[in-house]
Amino acid sequence: MEFTVSENHKLIEQSARDFAEKYIRPHVMEWDEVQHFPKDLFKQLGEHGFLGVLVPESYGGAGLGYYEYITVITEISKVCGSIGLSVAAHNSLCTGHLLQHASEEQKKKYLPKLATGQWLGAWGLTEPNTGSDSGNMKTTAKKEGSEWVLNGTKCWITHGNSSDVMVVIARTGEAGDSHGMSAFIVERGTPGFSAGKKENKLGMRASETTEVIFDNCRIPLENLIGKEGDGFIQSMKVLDGGRISIAALALGIAKGAMEASIKYSKERHQFNQPISHFQGIAFKIADMKAQIEAAELLTLQAADMKMRGEKMTKQAAMAKYYASEVSVKVSTDAVQIFGGYGYTKDFPVEKYYRDSKLCTIGEGTSEIQKIVIAKSVLHS
Repeated sequence: MEFTVSENHKLIEQSARDFAEKYIRPHVMEWDEVQHFPKDLFKQLGEHGFLGVLVPESYGGAGLGYYEYITVITEISKVCGSIGLSVAAHNSLCTGHLLQHASEEQKKKYLPKLATGQWLGAWGLTEPNTGSDSGNMKTTAKKEGSEWVLNGTKCWITHGNSSDVMVVIARTGEAGDSHGMSAFIVERGTPGFSAGKKENKLGMRASETTEVIFDNCRIPLENLIGKEGDGFIQSMKVLDGGRISIAALALGIAKGAMEASIKYSKERHQFNQPISHFQGIAFKIADMKAQIEAAELLTLQAADMKMRGEKMTKQAAMAKYYASEVSVKVSTDAVQIFGGYGYTKDFPVEKYYRDSKLCTIGEGTSEIQKIVIAKSVLHS
């Protein structure tokens, strides 16, 4: 791994930080309170290159690598985890799936719109009764003449209502068969494709999460991504990259909570001195710093392997697992440092606290990550 930070990397970091401060921070609590998804903001994110970070310039993207991608997600998430989550889902799931597995014709059609923010993407794997057990999904896709017909329901879909295009995984074979699922592209406005219930969430409230319903939804045969039966295998590869995204999201939330804690601990006085002078507070901040840097190194290691084209399933799982658990721990300690004020919406740490928990659940729970890590260690 190369730890030297290039000038270009520093510019991207500053650009993402400036964007978050100017366009996101003033509205964070307003959006959170009413669960408003600021779709117009994503046009601006696209104009700044943040929605096509990994997409080659030939398709309208920024043509950057995973180091830069981690930096963008982290800087945005330091200000608002909700926006960081939506940026991550758009980049790594919908756009990422097309970038890795779509045909050249499909890439030329969809990637320029997604990379520039003209279109917003969604990705559908999870169903009401098949969360971690995605192999037993009930949504089906059947060939009828020159079309595929989709029926079923997906849940916990980021941008399920506001997206312009969605990559959806549906069963084309037997339940439980890893080669019995396929991936499809479905555009908004297709008859039989609609959004269902919008979830009322604990945290990440400005990131839209809804059900998606397919009711005799007919799409052309050419909307199949790759080969029939490859959808599950494709998804697992997409999720490897997605877990790096969630690790970066968790890092951003943890860093935001730590920075708020450091600032407050220097300003808040008790017994005629800043509370940062008390060992009980100073040790909490020391733990935060050490844990965040360890999580960041795991995340960078996974990103480095991804960029080299090496198998990084274990490393991505470790990064996602550790960073997300650290995010919860750091944000919990941040609330404690703020005391009673940390329990109010007048200060930022209660939102970091609420947002952090999703990182231990989305794109594979902490328990699923441990299964992946254990299998890799015990069966290598």
